[in-house]
Amino acid sequence: MKQKFETLAVHSGQTVNQNTMARGIEICRSTAFLFKSHEHAKNLFGLKELGNIYSRLTNPTNAVLEERITALEGGAASVVVASGTSAIHYTVINIAEMGDEIVASDRLYGGTYTMFSAILPQFGITTKFADINNPETFEKQITEKTRMIYIESIGNPTLDVADIKLFADMAHKHNLPLVVDATFSTPYLMRAIEHGADIVINSLTKWIGGHGSAIGGVVTDAGKFDFSDKKFALYNKPDANYHGMKWATDLPEPLAPIKFALRLRTVPLRNLGACLSADNSWIFIQGLESLSLRMERHSENALKVAKYLESHDKVEWVRYPGLEKDPSNTLAKKYLNNGFGGMVVFGIKGGLVAGGKFIELLKLFSHVANVGDAKSLAIHPASTSHSQMTEEQLISSGVKTDLVRLSIGIEHIDDILNDIKEALDQI
Repeated sequence: MKQKFETLAVHSGQTVNQNTMARGIEICRSTAFLFKSHEHAKNLFGLKELGNIYSRLTNPTNAVLEERITALEGGAASVVVASGTSAIHYTVINIAEMGDEIVASDRLYGGTYTMFSAILPQFGITTKFADINNPETFEKQITEKTRMIYIESIGNPTLDVADIKLFADMAHKHNLPLVVDATFSTPYLMRAIEHGADIVINSLTKWIGGHGSAIGGVVTDAGKFDFSDKKFALYNKPDANYHGMKWATDLPEPLAPIKFALRLRTVPLRNLGACLSADNSWIFIQGLESLSLRMERHSENALKVAKYLESHDKVEWVRYPGLEKDPSNTLAKKYLNNGFGGMVVFGIKGGLVAGGKFIELLKLFSHVANVGDAKSLAIHPASTSHSQMTEEQLISSGVKTDLVRLSIGIEHIDDILNDIKEALDQI
């Protein structure tokens, strides 16, 4: 019988250790793993069989987390790494090389925008940005050098909801993979693979971990994209990084559908080393078990906060996908299940100065550069998380200077609203 999300979040991926019979997930603190024989070692390194070699590649605790995320996303394989940023970087360099291009949304997390606009060009990979709310601008940017379309399910911090199926159809029309950063939606609110996404990225640091206690990222391979097109050189030429492997053609059939995930694990992860510790994996596994419950409360509280702000005379504007008047409400209703997420952004009358003062006056909210915590958090992106962007880039990405970003926690809604009210009353 196919199990529901809540059950998979608690049970999937774990095989009980028959020696210890431990009910809880065990933390495997081992750098290396014994080989049964010389032949066994050769088979593992040659991908003739799968198993543990070194914790930079695989680890039994990490494997539970990977299998659980795969089940929740409805994918074929997942690879956990040291951070969400590493997950994005490894995804890009696992598809694109010098001379290649990406077409990406201009409504991205500031760190991702900087990676795409300033760091990747140093290595010969160029990004062309397009308007997430005008999909035709993406198609106009596609050339023979394009290797992927990259979007966020819900934009950070503007909260624009992407039309996933439309972008998937566009990408596949040009034989390109659609990569979706689904951090703000999590698999509980939306499974992007079901709408055509080929690769899904999540920052485990946020709602999946849920308690601000560890940093990590995960990449999930849908196992459906065909990399045999010769333009994907990394998959069709002998790979000097791994025994001259031609990833598009040389893998045995059981492994062929997850060539993207296998290459990510054995090339960038193995050789660049941004591996996730077993201890952090264990933390994220605990978070996954309550993800559905927390996302329901995050979403319930956030909608009430958005409605309160919408009616407040000191608030200039509010963005929340669950508001009927929000520009993304129609797409949010189409793609988001079980709620509209835990993020609310708004502008205070008085602009930049008033926004900064508001954050300083909050008492329950924590002023930190993070989202997705059980605790309510607040920040002013233009002067912090997106401060590396130019004024022109801020305007293009929709990050207004008066924008205040609220990550709504799971505290009692009365206490959350009272904290906001008291801060606004003093502006």
